[in-house]
Amino acid sequence: MNDRNIDDINQMKQTILKEYPRLTRKDRFKFLCHNRMSCFNQCCRDVTIFLTPYDIIRMKNRLGISSQEFLAKYTVSPFTKEQELPVVVLKMRDDMEKTCQFVEAQGCTIYEDRPWSCRMYPVGIASSKPDQDSPGEEFYFVMHEDVCNGLSESREWTIDEWIKDQKIESYDEIGNLFKEINLHSYLRAGKSLDPQKMEMYYMVCYNLDKFRTFLFESSFFDRFGVSQDVKELIEHDDLALLKFGFLWLKFSLFGEKTMKVKPDIIDKMKKGDVKTSK
Repeated sequence: MNDRNIDDINQMKQTILKEYPRLTRKDRFKFLCHNRMSCFNQCCRDVTIFLTPYDIIRMKNRLGISSQEFLAKYTVSPFTKEQELPVVVLKMRDDMEKTCQFVEAQGCTIYEDRPWSCRMYPVGIASSKPDQDSPGEEFYFVMHEDVCNGLSESREWTIDEWIKDQKIESYDEIGNLFKEINLHSYLRAGKSLDPQKMEMYYMVCYNLDKFRTFLFESSFFDRFGVSQDVKELIEHDDLALLKFGFLWLKFSLFGEKTMKVKPDIIDKMKKGDVKTSK
């Protein structure tokens, strides 16, 4: 993704805020997608799809590969001066049409584990709030694109019905926890993360298998009080590990008291026997 793509995304955001009707979960729209449509699969070409941590868990487990392998093969991580945090974008095929790597003639090959944005399409969520604690509104909108004929179909939905049909609830649960990191008051105050913290953020959110190695092959559990039950759970459960990781980020990036340092480590830190860096 280049600067032009980023400019296009920013322009689209402004267009949505200024021109698109603002919908609630009770508002209705018409849409249907099926493989008999002339536009089938067209929306899966040359598109910028930002992946969430939960997207990556679902996709890499569906493929039976590690998060490291998934990131290397299927994603790119663009960076601009305006970015506060790393992002991960689904990499398109290197062909003329820039098609999604998971789409074949019959449709999406990972359909049951497709990303959040693919599930929601053509519905989107936007916010006029500059940050989580500011006044403004969050609203839904329906994306109208020339490539898509689905909006001409007669099937009618409320936004709420669409969200339930697309099984968005589990994605939103983790998405809300992710927002607590991305929209944290520390960042909203204009503070930035140093390269080491940026790397930690990227590992926890996107390279979850590497984060598990970090926990279990370092002195982490010698320093922090974590129960045996929790250790056993996060060793094998990706979702539990990600939630634990969000707590760790609040501690290590923003200084929240979400982790307990063991008393003996605190004593050593006071004596200068242990480095205080996180």
